[in-house]
This record gives sequence, C-alpha cells and structure tokens, in this order.
Amino acid sequence: MFAPLYTADEMRAAEQGHEVDTMMERAGRAVADVVLRRFPNARRVAAVCGKGANGGDGRIALRLLAEAGWVTSEEPEGADVVIDALFGTGFHGEPREDAAALIERVNGVDAPVVAVDLPSGVDASTGEIAGAVVDADATVTMHAPKVGLAVAPGRFRAGTVEVADIGLQAVETRHRLVTDEILALVPHKHESDTKYSSGSVLVVGGSPGMSGALCLAAQAAFRADAGYVAVATHTESLPVVETRLLEAVKATLDDVDRLAERATAVAIGPGLGRGDSERALVRRLLRELRLPVVVDADALFELEPEDWSAPRVLTPHAGELGRLLGRDSDWVDAHRLEAVQQAVERFRCVVLLKGADTLVAAPGEGVLVSASGTPALATAGSGDVLTGIVAAFLAKGMAAPLAAAAAAFAHGRASEWNPARGLVASDLLEVLPDVLPS
Repeated sequence: MFAPLYTADEMRAAEQGHEVDTMMERAGRAVADVVLRRFPNARRVAAVCGKGANGGDGRIALRLLAEAGWVTSEEPEGADVVIDALFGTGFHGEPREDAAALIERVNGVDAPVVAVDLPSGVDASTGEIAGAVVDADATVTMHAPKVGLAVAPGRFRAGTVEVADIGLQAVETRHRLVTDEILALVPHKHESDTKYSSGSVLVVGGSPGMSGALCLAAQAAFRADAGYVAVATHTESLPVVETRLLEAVKATLDDVDRLAERATAVAIGPGLGRGDSERALVRRLLRELRLPVVVDADALFELEPEDWSAPRVLTPHAGELGRLLGRDSDWVDAHRLEAVQQAVERFRCVVLLKGADTLVAAPGEGVLVSASGTPALATAGSGDVLTGIVAAFLAKGMAAPLAAAAAAFAHGRASEWNPARGLVASDLLEVLPDVLPS
C-alpha cells in the first residue's frame, strides 16, 4: 500500500555500517548512467560540487563521464548538462550567500540540470525551501525517495525522479507514499449486501447558487461504489437538486436527522453556506452524530475543535487550512508537512490537505502522501468529488486515514484517465468505477 519516504535522519540510519567510499562510487555511477541515458547527444558536462558526500558523488560522476569521452568542468557555464551536487540530504535552512550565488548560476545556464539526491536548497525531510534552490530537470536519489521530493514545494523543483540502488537495506520510515495497492482495500459489494450495507452516504449542503457542489459530492459517492446516497439541502435548492440527481434520496435540511439514521457516513459542507444557522448545524451534527463524517468547504468555516465521538476527516485546501490555523495560505504552501501536522494536533482527527501532493495525517501517525493526479484537477468542483469519494469509502467501513488516502489516490488516478486540458469536475465521475479494482 505504501512506499517509504525518507527523512535525513532515516537515511543516516540506513547508511550506518556501510562503507562510505563504496556508496559514493555506486551513487556517482548511477548519476553518470542517468546522464548518459537521458542526454546521449550531449558532450560537455559540468558538476557543481559541495564539500560533503554529495559533492563526492558528483565528482565521481564527472570522472566516469570523462572516461566515457565527455568534456568535463566544475563551472556550469557552457555545459550541455549540469550536475547539481552542491547540497545533500543533510541540508536545511537557507543557503549561504556564496552558495546561493552558485545556485543562481546553475539556474541561469541554458542546459538541463540533473540533481544528486535532491535539488540543492530543498530540505530533504520536509520539502521546504528557505532561499535559493536549484530547478532540476531530473533528480537521481539514492536508495529511496526523500520526503522533500514528494512534498511541495520541493517536489516542484525535482523534475523526473529516478531511484538508484546503492546497496542499502530498507528501514522503517514515518512518512510514506501511497501506491496503487491501497485501492485493493476498498471493500467490494458482496452477494449478501443490500444498498444500505454496501455503504450508505448522507451529503449535507447545496445552498442556492451552490447546489452543484452538493450534486457532485453525491454523484461521486455513488461512483465510488456506495449503495445508497441521500442529500439534505436548503429548501430553495431542492427543486434544482431534484432535477440534477436521479438516484439519490432528496430532502430539506429540516430532515437531516431522519436521513442520518440510515447513513453509515456523512459528508458536510459542499455548497452549504456560512451563515449562523449553517454553522450551528455543522457544530450540532459533528457533536451528535456517531458516524464518520467528512468535513469540507463551508463546514470548515470558523470550525473549532471538540471531543467528537466518531471519526472526523477534515479536507481543507491551503487557504482553508490557513484560516483554521490562524495563518495565511502562503505559509501553508511553504510548510505543508508542518501545517497538516499542526492541524491534526489542534483538531485531534484525520486531516487531508489538498494539493498536487495530497497529505493525509492522523493523530499519532506519520503523513501519507498521495502523488497521483494531473494539474487538470485544478478546476472548480474537483474537491467536492473528492469529498464524495472519502464519504463512500468511510461508509464502506474503511478506517478514516486509509479511506482518506485511498480516496485521494483514486481521485488523482481518475484525472489521469481524462484529457490533460479542459477537464471539468464531472468528467471525473465517469471514470471513477474504472479506477477501482474489479
């Protein structure tokens, strides 16, 4: 289900007891091999090398390329390919002035850049960037991916990541990458199931002008294989919802408690509205419902932590999480790992932070990173679809962290089955059944 994502400390633990020179020779050879394979027509290569083992990897790669007939240099200007071996996994903070100037020289060269282990300036343990940073076209990372290659903003600087085997044994990591195998955990419908036992979802939302958000979430729950979906919406929205949703049971917000009696999971928030009555309804339902609940969109507005009696999954984007933490969205974008962990500490529940690297965190656990998906997901309504998928998986009995991680992965995978441009959120609905294993 998961692949390891290493922090700097975990990499040091994996390297214990291994001969440094042997690891460096293997690493340097892996970098040289990638350069030769990716750029067969290039003949001039430069390596910008630091003083540590990362710099040693770069110098070995330079030696091997020289032996292969390439013209080599440690000055980036004029090179056909530049190897970035300035900083390794132990780097954190902001590069010193001289190093920052060298990074800017690398970025200023009109040539592809291959980073050794990770782009210089990226914190391997968090993905944070505090100053100048290399923009790599490819990264050759040793042993296994680092957290900073999977979590933004570091992931956006890494280019294509290739993992090189340098002879180390795996160690357990706190943070992990979600893989396709997680979808095998989503329960199938069995012959003995009824529409209720195969997952019964209630979606609460849909204020006038925002009924589409409610409909997308409800349809997504059906497409994620829930057997029964009901919606509770504003009285004014009900006629619109009646025409948009064929299979779902529809009622007004006054009937929400009756509808909840049949549900095995609830989604609150898509298009709900942020007025006093809506916020009071959110607080009451979260306090009273003994069911798993996905809390999204308007239901996150001015949300305060309480001792909830059943699983809760908050699904904010950066702006919403910033408001929950008293921060701005730019801070969340720059400190995504820290931000989602702070939210878990404050709300004591599962938090799914949306983004190209969707992060799922739970109390007492590491962070799960879902990296599936394409930029096409940056479209209105895609978050509502994700909410419906999470609700369906919770309704089927999945544990909250796994339901959130599996939903994020399926949501991203659905985008990969669609055109790269012009996607609208409802396009995701059509391919969701194909994403789930039969």
